[in-house]
Formats: sequence, C-alpha cells, structure tokens
Amino acid sequence: MGFKNKFKDLFTLDDEYEYVESDERVPEYDSQEGSNKGNVVNLKSMQQPSSKVVLCEPRTYNEVQEIADHVVNRRAVVVNLQRVDQKEGRRIVDFLSGTVYALEGEMQKLGRETFLCTPDNITVSGAISESIAENDDFIKGWS
Repeated sequence: MGFKNKFKDLFTLDDEYEYVESDERVPEYDSQEGSNKGNVVNLKSMQQPSSKVVLCEPRTYNEVQEIADHVVNRRAVVVNLQRVDQKEGRRIVDFLSGTVYALEGEMQKLGRETFLCTPDNITVSGAISESIAENDDFIKGWS
C-alpha cells in the first residue's frame, strides 16, 4: 500500500502545505553599483514601441494642444494643414516643432501642407522629395 499512497499523493491536490509569511525583503541594487553595469536595463526602455499613427486635420489653432498630446503619448501624428489659413498653419507648425524638439523626436514635411511628427521611440526611414514630385508629369496629372 505504500507505493499506492505515494502515487496517490503525487496526483492529488491536498492542502497539506504550510504557508509561512515572512518579512524578508529582497535587496535592492542600485544600477550604478556592481560590476555588471551593462546587464542592467531600464524597464521603460524595454516597453513595446507604439505602432499607432494618428491622422489630424485641424481647422483652428485651438486644436494644436490635442495634436501635441498625441506626440507626448508617444504616437506618430500626420498633420494635414489644408483646412487652416497660412498664418494659423505656421503657428501650428511652430508649436508642434517645439513639442517634438522637447521630446527629442522628429518632424518631417511630407507634402506641401502635410507634416509627420514622431516622438523619439519611432524611427522614420527614407524621405519624400518635393522637387521630384514637381517635375514628374505623372504626378502633375493627378493634382
């Protein structure tokens, strides 16, 4: 019967375990101490990059704060300024360029009145050249 009891104990869920609470604390190590400085990684830097892109088409300067909030929340924002006059559009671009600079991001011109604002966690490769688009007869036919 000894083998049978051992086999039974192996596959049954008996509450025979005794739980003991302890006040032991795990020692905290400063990332500056120790010889393994290269092995310490900041958890914020390991977060998954945001893959969300927000499209915005403001109609007044009052909407620029909402656009800046998207960049602050680490999202890429495409801003189309076709619906605002040139003076307000310039103010929007100035505000957003300051926001992007403060976050160490990038701001790129995609078209005549379209801009891409990206925070530092998003990298953009490639560039769009306006001079090529202006000289291309195929593109002129579509505008």
